[in-house]
Amino acid sequence: MRLSAAAALLAAASLLPAAVPTPESHFGHPIGVDRQLLDWDRVVSYFEALAKSSDRILVKRIGTTAEGRPFIAATISAPENLRRLDRYLEIQRRLADPRYTSPAEAEALIAEGKVVVLITCSIHATEVGSTHTAVEFAYRLLTEDKPRFRAILRDAIFLLVPSQNPDGVDIVARWYRKTLGTAYEGTSPPELYQKYVGHDNNRDWYIFSQPETRATVSQLHNVWHPQIVYDVHQMGSYTARMFVPPWLDPVDPNIDAIIAQECNEVGTSMAADLTAAGKKGVAINAMYDFWSPARHYQAYHAGLRILSESASAALATPITIRPEQISPDALGYNPRRRSWNYLEPWMGGEWHLRDIIDYQLIALESCLYQAAIHREELLRNFYTIGRRAIARTSPYAFVIPAAQLDPGSSRKMLETLSFGQVEIEKAAAPFRAAGREYRAGDYVIRMQQPYSSWAKTLLERQHYPDLRLYPGGPPKRPYDVTAQTLPLLMGVQTDTIADPFTAALALVRQFPMSLPAPPPPGALAASDTDSYRAINHAWNSGGRVWRDRATGDFYLHGVAGVARISRPRIGLYKSFVPEMDEGWTRWLLEQFGFAYASLRNAEVRAGNLRARYDVIVIPDQSEASLVEGFHAGTMPAEFTGGLGDSGRDALKNFAAEGGTLVFLNHSTEYAIDQLGVKARNVVRGVSSRDFYSPGSLLNVTLDTDSALTRGVPENIALWSEQSPAWEALDTGIKVLARYPAAGVLASGWLLGEQYLAGKAALLDVPLGRGHAILFGMRPQYRAQSYETFKLFFNALLYR
Repeated sequence: MRLSAAAALLAAASLLPAAVPTPESHFGHPIGVDRQLLDWDRVVSYFEALAKSSDRILVKRIGTTAEGRPFIAATISAPENLRRLDRYLEIQRRLADPRYTSPAEAEALIAEGKVVVLITCSIHATEVGSTHTAVEFAYRLLTEDKPRFRAILRDAIFLLVPSQNPDGVDIVARWYRKTLGTAYEGTSPPELYQKYVGHDNNRDWYIFSQPETRATVSQLHNVWHPQIVYDVHQMGSYTARMFVPPWLDPVDPNIDAIIAQECNEVGTSMAADLTAAGKKGVAINAMYDFWSPARHYQAYHAGLRILSESASAALATPITIRPEQISPDALGYNPRRRSWNYLEPWMGGEWHLRDIIDYQLIALESCLYQAAIHREELLRNFYTIGRRAIARTSPYAFVIPAAQLDPGSSRKMLETLSFGQVEIEKAAAPFRAAGREYRAGDYVIRMQQPYSSWAKTLLERQHYPDLRLYPGGPPKRPYDVTAQTLPLLMGVQTDTIADPFTAALALVRQFPMSLPAPPPPGALAASDTDSYRAINHAWNSGGRVWRDRATGDFYLHGVAGVARISRPRIGLYKSFVPEMDEGWTRWLLEQFGFAYASLRNAEVRAGNLRARYDVIVIPDQSEASLVEGFHAGTMPAEFTGGLGDSGRDALKNFAAEGGTLVFLNHSTEYAIDQLGVKARNVVRGVSSRDFYSPGSLLNVTLDTDSALTRGVPENIALWSEQSPAWEALDTGIKVLARYPAAGVLASGWLLGEQYLAGKAALLDVPLGRGHAILFGMRPQYRAQSYETFKLFFNALLYR
């Protein structure tokens, strides 16, 4: 039976994909309207609907968030490119490793290949604009026909992560709707907007602690090797409307100069496109430096790292800014004055979520268009950067002996480097290098590999330049921190070898470690961070634990002369003022299996704490914030207030009754001022012109006779961020860590060494029948400082 022409057309039409849904039809409102935020499940379903209706987009779930939400990425390109993705992946792989691709082969691949651009959005969830921008930009790219979009689709493969922090998208949207129409509309929620690390989730890009980071690196960065990674952010409301590169000094010398120059080129082109579109307030070469690998993963993997920072509204609530509210001072420029890097100042007016999206739409299109029209140069330079990396001669290699005081930490360091695609080799036989003898089984990281810059910046000591706002003036603050030396943070013996040597080496991906000397039979060494996991596993399984008070070693069965220890009942103070240090502490406790409870203000103030807890941890938080919390009128009443007088008295009673109080970094001021600890912080009130330690590693010597220092070497480096240092004013106080008389700086930047010389960094203070342990550091710093994890764990077990 023959179909009529109309019926045939109808049948054919039924086989075509549905029309691409508009954002408005899916979300029920136009993107970027005032007082409307998006829910993550609706964002996911929209991208899935796009994939069903267009042959220009593929959508994949690449992981699961910390709270269990789907984590997605979209791949957008011309249909013919998407059909040949495997081929373009192979081209990227071949260009990424010049050891296996000759220059002639590379030229053929460059002619055929596509430039790969990864754009990630809303890693900081209160920076709400970019997820909205991702939705609208994807729709436009799939439906609009214009020359720039045709070039992008033809010559680029665009990887889009609509949110790097889906949990935060919902946390912020939920809070925003709860407070809509109240005095608190547009405020940030009174909780971290990522389960553990809040705003620090874009500082996780070399320790890879969070599932979102691991998914993006393992499924996108390490698979596709993008030539450009563009991270879309927002900043404060009272300076520029948008920042794009060039970056401020300093540029990490381990970042290839080609990358830095190309960042300058792409960023200034984005600025030009914004200005040509009539967008004022565009700043370049300001505010943000190009130093820390915690934010710049791809810059050490032969790709550009582009950042934009848009001015914020009050979430989705518009704000009105008067000219006099524009700040006269920002790092690198004056937002009130015209300058070469800020040519058209924006001097006030209304600022809406829609304005943020409009700036970002231009910036995304510009970045992708620059990539497309410079496809050939970007691919060729990508290959050239790899060739320069494999030709590195200084140093020749790093050697990590397999026998380490902390096998668990050492293994973790090598696993971290390997996850970042560093090649690690194992010696099949003894060898000699730099006048030293090494054993079979020791590990070697040679620098003649594509990602040697990544390994080098993480393994060497940093020498941050002494940058001042003006000659002899205060320091020019780094955007983040100044040191990242993993061997110091993790307590791993790592030898730098300057000259070539000969050894029988084989590539490995498993990194068994051992102690330098075997422990007693059945003992779990106190120096090994894995031992703390083991004892918590035993407790979780209903087992028992013993500890040798002399060595600190643990046993899971009774041994003559060794005392049984009970599992500590841990309370972790959790303010309504969200503190990242509290989140990092929660993460650490859970990773190592410690049972704990979150302690809120009401429970502390109610007292009788000793009946429920053996140890209470107060994370890094200012004294004023601990005492007062959010002030009335700044948050709904249930979230206001702090510990107050009753909380202070309850903590005093807890210690008097035999409990242990652990104070981290700046919360130690509370212990001194509120609990009467007799110690003086010698750097309190000192100008940053005279004392400045902006995220640095500093040398200390430990008193190894204390139970608090068991398993930790006598000389270590600790993490300092303008951290306190003390003179003990009572003979009963034990100084457990002390800065040396000279040579305090281990890695990073330090001004005012003389203030720290000989002063204390860790105190054990008797309080009644209990103790206060004051850490002049963050011992659990960003999941990195394994060496000082053990000091913290010992404090939890202290009796």
